[in-house]
Amino acid sequence: MSKENLAGVYQLENGCWGFRYAISVNGKRREGKKTKDENGNPFKTEKQAFRARERAIIKAKTEKKPTKKIVRKTFKEVFEEYCEYGRNGKAYTTIKKQDSLWNNHLKDRFGSKYIDNITVAEIQDYLAELYYTEGKAYSYAESFLKMFYLIFGQAYSRNYLDIDTYNKLCINKDTKIHMPKQKIDEETDIVYFNKIEMQQLDNYFQGTNAETAYMLGKYCGVRINECYGLKWDKIDLENGIITIDRQMQYQEGLIKLVSLKTRNAKRKIYMCSKLKKYFENLVQQQKKYKKELKAQRQQNQTFIQDIKGNMISSLGLVNSLPNGKIQTVNSMKYHSRTLQGEYNINFKYHYLRHTYGTTLATLNTPEHLLCNQMGHSSSAVTHKYYIAISEQGIEELLKNLEMV
Repeated sequence: MSKENLAGVYQLENGCWGFRYAISVNGKRREGKKTKDENGNPFKTEKQAFRARERAIIKAKTEKKPTKKIVRKTFKEVFEEYCEYGRNGKAYTTIKKQDSLWNNHLKDRFGSKYIDNITVAEIQDYLAELYYTEGKAYSYAESFLKMFYLIFGQAYSRNYLDIDTYNKLCINKDTKIHMPKQKIDEETDIVYFNKIEMQQLDNYFQGTNAETAYMLGKYCGVRINECYGLKWDKIDLENGIITIDRQMQYQEGLIKLVSLKTRNAKRKIYMCSKLKKYFENLVQQQKKYKKELKAQRQQNQTFIQDIKGNMISSLGLVNSLPNGKIQTVNSMKYHSRTLQGEYNINFKYHYLRHTYGTTLATLNTPEHLLCNQMGHSSSAVTHKYYIAISEQGIEELLKNLEMV
């Protein structure tokens, strides 16, 4: 008998033998260790221990452990339990999005079905219907996939799904639910502005009430909620650093400053010399406004709730108007319409973020640094900027080709 076959068998100090094993059964680890047989007698020979080990492994693989009785619940009941017990600490926008997917789509289609009766094929057909038939965006259809994983995970943790069903739905790579194959003509998620468009945008925003927000989008790649939630005390001109630690949101019809969606979104962004110079000038203008428009600013200021629940003045926000009136995440809508009508530019503030990321990726910024600057929770998201085909990237490619 070869040494390979005798793996797991070992000799004791007294000359007798023992065995150990560790196997996986239905995704669960089972271990065993013995130095005596069923009658309490020691294994006198290596062969005895080996045979006993073989029998123990067969028994472990075939023996059915007593399991709790599976409780049957509908998809609706599981979702409601998740809402009551599993959403503590979730971001406000995440909760709103989940509620929207449920109320507008999933409730009617799956709500009354028992969770243990829903099949992989049924979900795959539904995702394909959303993406191919209804023409939903790939990323939007993907949000449904995440919801299914979430609800099935909730059901399994509460013993509404047995392990085999859960493995088939969510774990086994050969059977688990997944997104349909992406269309060949699917547009990239990375939409950016080219050089001509950026020049037009520079000219358009200069001197407008949205210039500061534009500069933050162009040179920092911040999200629009982060931009309008930025406070003056988070700008460190001496060290050239902007701290992003909160965002502006409408919640129940009220403007609030709330926590960022993910931990990685809290970050320090390094300013380029142009942006630093811009803010140095803006600080001087603010001093002027405080003197010349003091009465207006006091009258027009708005008090909003900050992260910890205390009320703060809109005068502490970077993007408030000179006369003290607050600007919100909706302030860009007018400019988007104007740019579309007068310049034929499909302007979304988030595209400034894409342009920032694509430009830095083309300039070979280390991926981990760009991931940090943009506040991505996953480097896989950042990687999209490195594989996006941009105008600037093509220019660099052509330069490199001339050197071949």
